[in-house]
Amino acid sequence: MDRKYEVMFIVRPDVADDELEKLLQALETNVGNAGGRITAIERMGKRRLAYTVRKCQEGIYVLANLEGPGNMLKEIERRLRVQELVIKFITVRTDEDEKRLAKIKKLRESRVKGRGTHAVRESSEAVAESGPDAAPAAV
Repeated sequence: MDRKYEVMFIVRPDVADDELEKLLQALETNVGNAGGRITAIERMGKRRLAYTVRKCQEGIYVLANLEGPGNMLKEIERRLRVQELVIKFITVRTDEDEKRLAKIKKLRESRVKGRGTHAVRESSEAVAESGPDAAPAAV
């Protein structure tokens, strides 16, 4: 079963663009070899770090969305850990959050539909009871 993950990693700020491209290509081939796929890569640019990491005050942030089995993720994290260009990384599983949000959205839609039809029905009954000349009742 394929799961969805977000991998955010920070690359040293002094890395050239071609080295960053090589790193991303290596990541893509490693994910492919492990049985997964990269759905999106977003380069968020150079930003200041909250604290010094490996003698760096800034870093280049990269966000990668991955799909694949859990053993693929272990291999990717191992490779990021030994990569000298990467100073920090974090992985988050997102498929459970998507399921939870879909469930909440469905629940909210059912509540809104119920309230909306109920409120419309009550207001129409109130108008019918009071007659056409009376002001509508507050809901």
